[in-house]
Formats: sequence, structure tokens, C-alpha cells
Amino acid sequence: MTPIFFALCLGMISAAPTFDPSLDAKWQEWKTKHRKTYKTNEGQKRAVWEKNMKMIEQHNEQISRGKYSFRMKMNAFGDLTSTEFKKLMTGFQSQGLKNMKLLQAPQPSLLVGDVSKSVDWRTKGYVSAVQDQGISCGSCWAFSSAGSLEGQMFRKTGKLVPLSAQNLVDCSSSYGNKGCNGGLMHQAFQYVKDNGGLDTKDSYPYEEAVGPCRYNPKNSAATVRSFVMLPPREDALLNAVATVGPISSAVDSNHTSFQFYESGIYYEPNCSSSEVDHAILVVGYGEESNGKKYWLVKNSWGERWGMDGYIKIARDKNNHCGIATYAVYPVV
Repeated sequence: MTPIFFALCLGMISAAPTFDPSLDAKWQEWKTKHRKTYKTNEGQKRAVWEKNMKMIEQHNEQISRGKYSFRMKMNAFGDLTSTEFKKLMTGFQSQGLKNMKLLQAPQPSLLVGDVSKSVDWRTKGYVSAVQDQGISCGSCWAFSSAGSLEGQMFRKTGKLVPLSAQNLVDCSSSYGNKGCNGGLMHQAFQYVKDNGGLDTKDSYPYEEAVGPCRYNPKNSAATVRSFVMLPPREDALLNAVATVGPISSAVDSNHTSFQFYESGIYYEPNCSSSEVDHAILVVGYGEESNGKKYWLVKNSWGERWGMDGYIKIARDKNNHCGIATYAVYPVV
């Protein structure tokens, strides 16, 4: 894990926190909904949850005043501080970018003005269902890789076959990936290329932990010939998403606003355009009726997060949250 995963702590929790009794019912309801049980630290978890709940309510109250363009909601991550959340729920090895030689292939001779005004590859059959990496495995990079490869295999064969993120978690360590402790998508694509295939999700299901490599060529449903690293520019990402399909990317998710995102176009003033820590899949882009542009992004935190597992991130806002800083797709 990189130092970025341990930043932005929400603060020290006192040994004997004072609770807001008006939130008792909501606390019990939240614990039941998300199957939360605590043996020794329920008081500390309640204090964190209350702080997050009040922060979310204050944020949403200011939307009508035009201060924010997105809503937040309490979710399964409500009892986690920002430090805990980053440690558990991300897994993009940003330090690996410093030593990486970007392999950039020529881009299509296509001007930004020539691409469609909006694209949503979900409607074309390129995108499988949202998955949940769980809170004990930083495998976002594996889900991003599998998602991009699923799209390209659909483009080639006309069949959408969900691929195994667990296969990547278990088997690509020799390529620089670290299982539940993070990885990079281009390293995953290199593994699939050299390995000669990647198993299906059904034959090699996700386990939220690292296990022995059990790849079986009989269950392979994808191959990779090479991969393309895009220049770190939004116009390059736009052309790729418009003409290629879903693209693996990474963003700076190191904010409570991202942790509790619900809907709308996400714009976080403190988001970094260079320090990315979480792998995602860009499945499209568009523009709202008010002219605000966005990237349509698939996450791997389950369907209860965001818009059924998706988020709209502000587009053409100086590479907001670093969405174009590291973008790559496989060639099949």
C-alpha cells in the first residue's frame, strides 16, 4: 500500500464518546441493514458513524443552495474513518507509475469534435454486472482489468462473458501485482497475454482473499495480444472511450465525499489530478441538460454504493480526480 492510503484521518475518537440519542433508531437500523456486529469497539464505531452521518446531512442540505452538484448518502462504510476506508477499499499501486515506461500506441485520427456527444457501453452489451471487492481485499485493479477485457472480448466475439478477478488476484504476482494489497491494470493484461488466457468468473469465483493460482485453460474466455497506455489527457480518454469501449482507469478516491457518494456529477475541490489510488472502469460519458459534462464510471464496491454501483465524475475539469492520469485498455 502507498502512503496515500493512510492519509486524511477523520480525527481521534475519545475513549468515552457522547452519542446523539436522536440517532439511536437510525444506528440500530443501519447495523441491521449492513449486518454489523461489534465485540469490543462499538462505542468508537458509533462515534465515527455519527460524525459521518452529520457530515452527509450537512452536505445534502447545501445542495439546494448550489454549493454541490452531487448527493451523498450513508452506506455500508459509515463506521469507517477515511484512513480505515482507504486502507480497506482501494488497491491501485500509484508508486508503480513512477518506474513504469508508458507504452503508447498511435491513437485514432479522430478529433474530439467528431465523437458522439454521449456514450454508454452498458446499452451496447459491453459491461457486466457490478461486483463487490469487499472490505478485506484491495483488488479494484483486478476488477477494472477484467471489466475492460470483458468489453474487448465482447467487441470481438459478440458474447459478454464475466471474467475472473480472482484469477488475476491469485496468479499475477510475478508481474508486480500484490493480490489484495494492490496492483496495476497493465500488469494484469501482461499476465493474461503471457499466460495465454483468463478464466471465467463462474469457473473461478471471487473469494475476497489471495489463494493459490488455480488457472485452468479449459475455462479461459479471454486472451490479450497487447495493451495500450493512453496519454494522460482527457481528450485521449474521450477518443478511446468513444471508439474502443470501456477503459481501465484510476482516480483519487481519498475523500469522504467519494466514500459516501450517492448521485449527481461528482466534483471535489480537493481531488488530486495526479495522486490516484483507486482503479475503476470508464464505461461512457455524457452531458446533463445544464451543460455539465461527466464521465460514467463503474466501481467495484457493490450496487449499494453510488448509483447502483456507478458514479458520474466531472469531465473537462482539468483531469478531475486524475481520471486520465493512468488509462489503459487491452488489445485482443
